Amino acid sequence: MAEQKHQDVMAALVPLTGAHVLDIGCGNGRITRLIAGLGAHVVGIDPGQSQLEKARALPPLNGESYVFGVAENLPAADESADVVFFFNSLHHVPETAMDTALDEARRALKPNGWLFIAEPLAEGPQFLMQQPLNDETEVRARALEAIERAKRRGFNEVSQTRYVADGKHTSYESFRDGSISISPVRAKLFAERDAEMRARFERFGEKRADGWHFASPIRVNVLRKA
Repeated sequence: MAEQKHQDVMAALVPLTGAHVLDIGCGNGRITRLIAGLGAHVVGIDPGQSQLEKARALPPLNGESYVFGVAENLPAADESADVVFFFNSLHHVPETAMDTALDEARRALKPNGWLFIAEPLAEGPQFLMQQPLNDETEVRARALEAIERAKRRGFNEVSQTRYVADGKHTSYESFRDGSISISPVRAKLFAERDAEMRARFERFGEKRADGWHFASPIRVNVLRKA
């Protein structure tokens, strides 16, 4: 798998210029801004108020906005979106709600609309570094199963692509603090296993002049509403 930038993969796989896009599980808006930078009109949706506050704190690139909501009950009108993104977020949906979340994406998509699902693979330096803290092997497998079921629930498969993303952290402390900000319950885990996590950070990371880099293999499934 070749190393690629997220925005290059997005631009190559789905039409984004002028498109109305929902970014489900947008977090702090990093991916939302990448999509907006490609010319799309984006609404980021997330259930975390602290993450939404971070997203809204940055000036918009192309009028993007952020709203509170959950994947299994989208705050979106029927057939209102050209493209729906789940970028590193489907496996965060409760397992029992994954099918419902994908049904909601289909409801919100226009006829022949595009569904872009990017999921990190349970392998590679980034995964191995974080594994003791948050082993997502099983839940990522369940997400793939949900994607396979979606092909029988109103979607047609267009493509499956794999690439390697470069994850960067300026320091162990920045990684730790960022991880806790996403999920505050991790503070206790870091306190209990800080030495182990620091050692894994240095073992699996590649230190460069601008910080620590971790390769992360990504699988992208692109589907279209039937």
